Amino acid sequence: MRGLALVLRELGHRPVNAGLSVLGLGAGVALMVVVHLLATAAERETRRVVRDMGFNLRIIPRDTDIGRFHELGHSEGTLAEDAATRLAAGAGTFVSFNHLTPTLERWTNVLGRDALVTGLGAAITGPGERKAPMGFTVGAGRACLGAAVARRLGLKPGGSLEVAGRTLQVEKVLAEAGNVDDVRVYTSLADAQAILGLPGRISEIRAIDCLCLTSDRDPLGQLREALGRILPEAQVLQLRAIADARARQRQSAEGFAALATPLTLVVAGAWTGVLAFLNVRERRAEIGLWRALGSGSGRVLLLFLGRAVVIGLAGAALGGAAGTWAGLHFGPTLYPVTSAALAPDWAWLARLGWMTPAFAALACLVPAAMAVAQDPSETLRAD
Repeated sequence: MRGLALVLRELGHRPVNAGLSVLGLGAGVALMVVVHLLATAAERETRRVVRDMGFNLRIIPRDTDIGRFHELGHSEGTLAEDAATRLAAGAGTFVSFNHLTPTLERWTNVLGRDALVTGLGAAITGPGERKAPMGFTVGAGRACLGAAVARRLGLKPGGSLEVAGRTLQVEKVLAEAGNVDDVRVYTSLADAQAILGLPGRISEIRAIDCLCLTSDRDPLGQLREALGRILPEAQVLQLRAIADARARQRQSAEGFAALATPLTLVVAGAWTGVLAFLNVRERRAEIGLWRALGSGSGRVLLLFLGRAVVIGLAGAALGGAAGTWAGLHFGPTLYPVTSAALAPDWAWLARLGWMTPAFAALACLVPAAMAVAQDPSETLRAD
């Protein structure tokens, strides 16, 4: 207790230096808290934005004729319906395929005109994944119509549609997309299998990859190698433009945090160290007198390091509060899509609560060692 009282009196003896040290460390802590909160928000927002870009992988039967695939927009071959489940179960061993959605689609005559019947199964994620599934689902006995199909047939939500002897209730009419989606009839996977006479079969698995690598790092080669081990009867096609956009966006968000954190540490450490050095230099005579009166090196060292620890605790409290407020205040403006998920990271704040005093003590170690190394006789003679 005497040691703490001595440290507090020492801080009160040099209030300007102590205050500047607390402000410097507090600013560093605040910046780190803001960076952490916003980097987490940026990563979350990035995941949501790139997820909304759509699937970037199409996993189809290995024997698919690629020319016909691009001509028709779907594979003429099929896979077993459990292929998606098997892929999800084994994906984490090699590389992560996420949001696996089994799909069955064929061009079919719907009331005298061709439409692309697309059956969607429930999205499957790997073991331990808690991510919300992509896209939408269609309930049994229901259909979502592309804009052109609905307009051509004069159908609106609540109406009914008969396809291959099966009656479906129109659940939704999708906004005009300007592509083949406008002529789709989305159904549940089970309904599509019944309509198309392909029970237990799918034509492809739509997915996204979690490698987040741009094309120059050959993500497709890694994906194909992993798929060959898990699901050898299939092949994977990558929608390169979407995959590259996902990777660049994700890497940009991660790069921001990777640059800001060490820069903050360097600036805060330099600020604290310089102020500690100035404090030691201004008190050379005091230190010499303490040593001459019998204060040992350990006591002098503990005094300066204790001072740094107290300053670090104050800086952590001040910076943690300021940084959390700033992150929560400005975060929703910067990341509106996922703003509801912004919240204080108590675990991160707790780590900063002990890391900041330790960091302050480390930054002051050299000035404290200089104080201990001073020869009291020479110091007193010089002053």
